[in-house]
Amino acid sequence: MKYRRLGRSGLAVSEIGLGSWLTLDEGDTQLAGELHRTAYENGINFFDTANQYGLGSTESVVGEALAPFRRETYVLATKAFWPYEKDWPFPGANDRGLSRKHLFSEIEKSLSRLRTDHVDLYQCHRFDPDTPLEETCRAMSDLVDQGKARYWGVSEWTGDQIEEAATICEEAGWHRPISNQPIYNMLDRHWEKDAFPATARCGMGNVCFSPLAEGLLTGKYAEGTPPDARAADERKGQFIRSRFTETNLEKVRRLGRLADDLGVPLSSLALRWCLRREEITSCIIGASRPEQVVENAAAPGLDWDDVLADRVEAMLG
Repeated sequence: MKYRRLGRSGLAVSEIGLGSWLTLDEGDTQLAGELHRTAYENGINFFDTANQYGLGSTESVVGEALAPFRRETYVLATKAFWPYEKDWPFPGANDRGLSRKHLFSEIEKSLSRLRTDHVDLYQCHRFDPDTPLEETCRAMSDLVDQGKARYWGVSEWTGDQIEEAATICEEAGWHRPISNQPIYNMLDRHWEKDAFPATARCGMGNVCFSPLAEGLLTGKYAEGTPPDARAADERKGQFIRSRFTETNLEKVRRLGRLADDLGVPLSSLALRWCLRREEITSCIIGASRPEQVVENAAAPGLDWDDVLADRVEAMLG
C-alpha cells in the first residue's frame, strides 16, 4: 500500500480507503469485522463513514470493527449534515445542516457510536445554504481546538464554496479544511474543472467516493444485472440503476476488454485511473466481501504510463 499526504496537512492516508455507505447499513457486525480487518492487514489505514449511514447504526458497526486496532494506527473519518433519526416522535428543527448546534450535537453521538474520543477527519457532508458559512467554519475549527476532531473537511462542495470557506478561515485565523470528498470515477468527471482546481489552490486533498461507480466499473453489470447484485435491490440499487445507460455500458465493455488485455481486474484499472491525478489523495471503496478489499488494495500497484492513459481516454471519449 502507498500513502499520500492529505492536502498540505501532515496526515498520511492510504491510497485506497474503506467506506461503509450502503454496504454496512444493515448492522452486520461480522461482515464489518471481516472487511475492516482485511483492509487493515492489507495496509489500508483510512476508514470513512457518516452519521446518516444506516440511520445511525453504521457508525456503531464501524466502531466495533475497528476496536481491536490501536487507535493511532488508523485514520477515522465521519460526516454530518443530513437528518436521519426518523424514530423521533417529533421532527427537530435543528436536526440537519451545519449549524453550530447541530455539528456539536452530532459529533458527540458519532464519537459514542464509534467508541473513540476523537475522529481524525470530520466532514461537512454537503453545503448548507441556510447557515452562515462563517458559523460553520468557526464551529468546525472549534471542534478541532477541543480535540474532538483532528482535522475537518467538506464533501461535494463546489469550487466557489470551497474557496470561500478557506478564505474565511485564513482571514480569521481558524483551522482550515484540509479535504474535499467528491464523487469521482471514469463516468463521473464533472468536478475536474471546478472542485479540483479549487482544492489545489487551497491546499486541500480529495478523498473520492464511488470510484467504481457503485460497482458498474467492476464489469459485473456489463451484460445484465446479477440477481444477487446491489442493483437488483430496490433500495440499495436506486442510485446505480440510473447509471445503466447504453453509453455507460458500452464504455464499461470497452474498458473491460482493455483490462483483460492487461491481465488485471477492471476495478484495478478504474482505481488506478483515479489515482493518476495528484489532486486525488485516496479512493474510498465499498465492499461486500473481503476478497474485493484485497483486489482493490492492490490497484495502486498497477503500472501507469502515458500510453495507457491515452488508451483509456480514447475509450472514455
